[in-house]
Amino acid sequence: MAEQEERHYTWDAVPLEVLSPAISRKIITGERMMVAQVFIKKDGIVPEHSHENEQITYILEGALEFLIGGRRTTVAKGEVLHIPSNVPHSAVALEDTVDLDLFSPPRADWLSGDDAYLRK
Repeated sequence: MAEQEERHYTWDAVPLEVLSPAISRKIITGERMMVAQVFIKKDGIVPEHSHENEQITYILEGALEFLIGGRRTTVAKGEVLHIPSNVPHSAVALEDTVDLDLFSPPRADWLSGDDAYLRK
């Protein structure tokens, strides 16, 4: 197996992908993990979905209210939420929000554009 080279990024140089009037993102991916800056305007909704990917969400600005397993959980600036694989979840932005999402493995649906639930 060939050694992988390190790659250095600046968020300013990563293209912004606009998914809807309320949601946009920037993605950096490696072989076995992915990190994304996600920008959600106040009252923006991430519809219920699930994925095989384990997810960690770190709120950089704002706050999201998640619905996971019938329970509402508010995650605010400086807080982190872990979402296990295959757990259905949704979210609404309580204010303009920037979060950092980490996924393992990378979200194939995000990379291929097969994520229609976000593109409304």
